[in-house]
Order: sequence, then structure tokens, then C-alpha cells
Amino acid sequence: MSAQRSPGARAALVRAQRTALTVALSIFVGSWVIVGVLLAPVVGGWKTVVAAVLLLTVAPITVLFRSRGSSHYPGKAIRLFVFRPMWYAQLLLILSALGGLAGVIVGAPFGIAGVAGRGAIAAVAIVYALFALLGYGGSRKVIVVPLTVTLPSLPEALEGLRIAQICDTHIGPHTARARLARIAADVRAAKPDLIAVVGDLIDDFAPDVSLYAAALGDLAAPLGVYIVAGNHEVYAGWDEVLPRLLTLPHIVLVNESRVVEHKGVRLAIAGTGDPAAGHVPGPGVPAPNIAATLARIPEGIFTIVLAHNPALWPPLATAGVPLTLSGHTHWGQFSINRAGWSMANPFLELAMSVYRRGESLLYVSPGTNYWGIPFRVGARAEVSILTLTRGPEAGITGPQSIDARTRRARG
Repeated sequence: MSAQRSPGARAALVRAQRTALTVALSIFVGSWVIVGVLLAPVVGGWKTVVAAVLLLTVAPITVLFRSRGSSHYPGKAIRLFVFRPMWYAQLLLILSALGGLAGVIVGAPFGIAGVAGRGAIAAVAIVYALFALLGYGGSRKVIVVPLTVTLPSLPEALEGLRIAQICDTHIGPHTARARLARIAADVRAAKPDLIAVVGDLIDDFAPDVSLYAAALGDLAAPLGVYIVAGNHEVYAGWDEVLPRLLTLPHIVLVNESRVVEHKGVRLAIAGTGDPAAGHVPGPGVPAPNIAATLARIPEGIFTIVLAHNPALWPPLATAGVPLTLSGHTHWGQFSINRAGWSMANPFLELAMSVYRRGESLLYVSPGTNYWGIPFRVGARAEVSILTLTRGPEAGITGPQSIDARTRRARG
């Protein structure tokens, strides 16, 4: 597979990245304006606000983008003491701006807009600090989640087939080695028939692949270990990430499939590209192409598809794929599982757990690590162990999942 990127695809990716950056910067600027207007009178004026902007937003973001645009590889100290505080600060900034704005709106009719806005910011900061502590504790543990996948179309010989799914490990020099060792041990202990690594293996930089390789690169299963690209592999530079992945004894799937045999029956494992790479796949560009992903699969063969972004599932379901495994959403790293709600739900149609369309199932994992800040409440990081079984009605059940029979996807 070529790692060269066509000029058109490169331009499309650059445009997508610039659009995302413009949106993010617009949010930050708007948030700082709201927070600045409210806090400047009580923190020493706009000089203090500008200093905070430079220290908490401009400086760390500059370091981040200079690292991306140069050969400098940010180590553990930069990740922990520059990038991580930056993400904590930006999240607090946005929440404070929203809270402050709400306070202004509520207080304005009573002539206390400024006081109410500042009070709301203080309340947001206190709640944020408490949740940050709670979420940090929740992020420390990875659980093993057994899931029973019932599929009417499952061939009898594949009854009991076991899949270990990990995704969103976001491995970098700051990731605890003991945590990664435990993840590897949990996967091995499950004795899976195949292992699915469903994107976002690394944090943000291509050399992070070497850390993934050291921790999880020796995982093995009788039917193979399969990797698909996530948005962070794209952001890290797929043309640099792919050659590193190809040195592993694992199979990288980009809009392609492999047919394997289990107990005398053939099955196909396929993998898509990722939407972060744009909409036009090409040499070295892992944009998704569902038709190409399924093109070489012989008719009638039971198929499992790995697609990092669950937004790719609808056309797969339409094509009759029985089981799709995804990640990406992290369930917002904050969820109320019994209610089927997560912080990702307001933004994504396919945000968490299990979805069903006819006899096609999608499992959206909450991920096996965290990204940005070590925060998880409700949506515990997991190593998913999926056991396939035959049954009259498609569904997935497990201790952290919601039965697909009660959550049918629209369409």
C-alpha cells in the first residue's frame, strides 16, 4: 500500500483541518470574550485577562501546532505539563463562558447581570473541579466487558467465536505502562479467536506507534489481529503512521477485507478508512470507501466490519453486514448508562453502546483509554469481549451495554 498522498487529497485534508481549526479558535475567542467581560472588573482589568489568554490558550496551542509542523517529538513532560493543562483549561473556559452567559441572561432583568454572570462562573469552576477529581478516579481503571452478540445469520460453525475489541487507546509517552500491560494481559486472558483494534491507537504523533508496538504489538490470535485507522492516525500523518504500522505482525485494513477460516467455515473481516481523511480515498489517503471495503468479499460469507467512526455504519447495515465494531465517541467520557445517555449523544446520532437495523448490529465501544484529560464518569474504559451466538433476533447484551432490541437505529 502506497504511503504517497495525491495533491488533491492533500489539499482536501488541509482544508478539513483548517476548517476544524477555525471552528475551534472561534469557540475559544468567543469564550474568552464572554469570560473577559465578566471577570476583568474583578481580576485587575484586561491586562490580567490577556495574560491568562496567552498563558492558558495561546502558548500551549502554539507548542502543539509547532510540534505537529516540525520534527520535534513532544515527550512525556510536554504532554503532561503543557498539553494536558491546556485541555483542562479550554474545557473549563468553554463551560465557564456558557455558565457566565446563562447567568447574565438570568440576572439582567434584575439589574445584576454582571454579578449573576460572575457567580455562575464561580459555580461552574467549583463543580468542574469536583467532577475533574471524580473523573480522574474513573479514568484509572479499565474493565473487561463480556458481551453476547446474537445474530440470526451466524453460521453454526461460528457459534462461540470470540472477539477482543480495543480502541481509542491514544497511546503516547505519558500513557502509564502498567495500564497498557494490564490491557494486554486482559486481552490474552480472554483467549480470543481474533482481535480488533478499532482506531485511535496513538495519541497525536506518528512516533507514538513505537510505544503502541512496545505495549500491544505482540498481541496475537488464531484468526489474526486487525487494525483500522482512526481520526488520530490521520491527524498524526497517515503517510508516516502507516509504514510504522506495517512493521507490526498485525493486519492493517483500509477499505479492504481478509477472508479467514474457522472450523471449516469462511468469514470475512473488513476495515474502512476514516472520515477525518476527507471523502475521496486515494493512495496514502485513508478516506472511507464502503463499496471498496466490501468489494472483494465473496457472496454469502459472514462478515465483520471494523469502522472507527460509527457514522459509517448505516451504509454497512444497508449492505447487510451483520456486525460492525466502532469506537471514536468515548461515550463523551461521561454517561448515564441505564438511561442510554452520554455527553456524546447531543452531537452524534450513533453515540454509545448498541444499535440495530434489521439484522445488522453496531457496537460502539466507550474506548480503552481516554483522550485529552484523564476523565471518565459512567462510561468506563473497557476491553470488550464479544462472543457470537445464533438466535432468532439480533441483539447485544452485557453489563455496560444496552440491549439492541430496545434501541433500533433510525432509517
